[in-house]
Amino acid sequence: MYAIEYGGTEERWRAEARCAEGTGQLTALFFSEALDDIARAKAFCRGCAVQDECLGAAIDRREPWGVWGGELIANGKVLANKRRRGRPPKVPRPVDVLPTTWELQVADIA
Repeated sequence: MYAIEYGGTEERWRAEARCAEGTGQLTALFFSEALDDIARAKAFCRGCAVQDECLGAAIDRREPWGVWGGELIANGKVLANKRRRGRPPKVPRPVDVLPTTWELQVADIA
């Protein structure tokens, strides 16, 4: 297992992260403002072996935003969900249901 130096501290779990594919193509997904991208990033994290370590480290570092460890962080705080921009609708929109058994391919993002 490799150790990755980040901000002066060694984080061994980063090498095992599912999102550490080495090309950086997933960065746009994890830092997107689009609600469907946020849902896809959260779903991608669900299959990761180091999800808890990722979320804990992001909270410790006070990450300003993005999806970390399967949770959306904004202004350094974990959000339950993100609202759409603008005024809320009078009639609530139905909740998006994502498939439970699928693999996100890097090619799907490009």
